[in-house]
Amino acid sequence: MKKLIVKEIQQKGVVDLDLAEQNLEKFAEFQFIETINWPEYSYKPGVKFKIPYCQNQILLKYYVKEESIRAKETRVNGDVYKDSCVEFFFSTNGKDTYYNFEFNCVGVPHVGYGPGRANRALIDPGILKLIKVRSSLGNQPFDEKTGGHQWEMMIVIPKECLTHDKDLVLKGLKANANFYKCGDETSKPHFVTWNPIGTETPDYHQPAYFGELLF
Repeated sequence: MKKLIVKEIQQKGVVDLDLAEQNLEKFAEFQFIETINWPEYSYKPGVKFKIPYCQNQILLKYYVKEESIRAKETRVNGDVYKDSCVEFFFSTNGKDTYYNFEFNCVGVPHVGYGPGRANRALIDPGILKLIKVRSSLGNQPFDEKTGGHQWEMMIVIPKECLTHDKDLVLKGLKANANFYKCGDETSKPHFVTWNPIGTETPDYHQPAYFGELLF
């Protein structure tokens, strides 16, 4: 099981998206999403990320190199996994229940909460507006583009979006998580993970295979 120390960035005053990204780039270290768990899906895009925290907000940035990109989904809590997609599954309570934060490559979010794949409770889209997201690909949908592409996505997840943990304090938290890259309906479907998953077929809703985060 992988273990990751999530560093605190101390910053007074308002932390907007620009300042959050500057601090992340300066103080956080690269982690890599590079595990192929299912040989029938052998395509591996280049994916890395950084994850510090600041003022009870999770700062998360993905850096992606892939053959093709796609961003058809426009609905909040829609099927973003079919597009070029990055994901962060996060459990605050020892893996029993977890949040699934999913974003297609133009920043459309899908966020749920629950103990497994079935019966996910979707987070209110009004609350998800508190998430700050910026993609180098912009925010408008597009059909698949091939030929090789690079893109980055900066995400700030405030504590208020962790709606089932009203009194959560990130500092000192021992959590469990996994980080993913997928693209189910791209021309090169792929399922790449940070911490390995031991299922026979692709399944990201596997909290037993989460790694450890220490804030």
